Amino acid sequence: MPKVHHPHRGSMQFWPRKRSRHSLVRIRSWAAENKAKPLGFIGYKAGMTHLLFTDNRTKSLTKGEDIFCPVSIVECPPMKVAGVAFYKKSADGLKKSATIMSPNPDKELVRKISLVKKSQSLENLAVFDDLRLLVYSTPAKTGIGTKKPKMIELALGGNKEEKLNYAKQVMGKEINVSTIFEAGNQVDVHGVNKGKGWQGTVKRMGVPLRQHKAEKTKRGIATLGSWTPKRVEFTVAQAGKMGYHLRTEYNKLVMKIGDNGAKVTPTGGIPNYGVVKNNYLLLKGSIVGPQKRALVLTPAIRPNHKIPKTAPEVRYLSVSN
Repeated sequence: MPKVHHPHRGSMQFWPRKRSRHSLVRIRSWAAENKAKPLGFIGYKAGMTHLLFTDNRTKSLTKGEDIFCPVSIVECPPMKVAGVAFYKKSADGLKKSATIMSPNPDKELVRKISLVKKSQSLENLAVFDDLRLLVYSTPAKTGIGTKKPKMIELALGGNKEEKLNYAKQVMGKEINVSTIFEAGNQVDVHGVNKGKGWQGTVKRMGVPLRQHKAEKTKRGIATLGSWTPKRVEFTVAQAGKMGYHLRTEYNKLVMKIGDNGAKVTPTGGIPNYGVVKNNYLLLKGSIVGPQKRALVLTPAIRPNHKIPKTAPEVRYLSVSN
């Protein structure tokens, strides 16, 4: 008889299988950083292209040769600092103690939150244990067709004094992606993947099609489980909503940081996206989410030490549809 191979239908690694509450992800852990700078950036997925680069991996069989590589384009319009959130340590961890907003907020921010008419000053600040920057994106500077910004709290590197001094310098100002990342860095991409709606067990869980003599259904499961316990176990593959899940992809290599979007925009624009107008990142390989999806890029929390820290030389970049 042939070998019986029956793996589990549906991954138990991601559970519960439910949709994300927000289109912008939450960040639970931050990488350690000695320099006072934000530990993340909000970008918008534009599409993909390919390039040729000189392989600079020391133990690669193609070392020194030009090799092909697919890359993802992430448009990164400048972020603006809306305020600073202060935290104090408690028995249950860090608790927010105060939030100080910028005295001159952008008019687009009204689309996101209700602005405070009068806010405290950073000079008259009480004791705190940690602080985070309250930043928002500027999608109005892109061509994706929305003006409502995405807002998130970003952790800062450095000690308390360096964090406070940096917050005072950038309050109400713009932050560019080139001040946070460099070519050759490894980044983690946090995003929400494509939503696919209600799907059956074959597509959602990967169960096999039943044979042509099967009764009732071909794309359904054969049993809902054992008689005892007298309930349907959560491990049984069933139909339901699929996609729109929060996912994190680790150690994506930054191949290039560009400041002229025309160099990656083909004639007529990127299909389903348009023209790249701001700074952009080229990340090696594919990334999560559909086009125009807001992503959060953070420094790699567990970098791969086999990847060289210097950026490879890009010899050719395709801009054709």
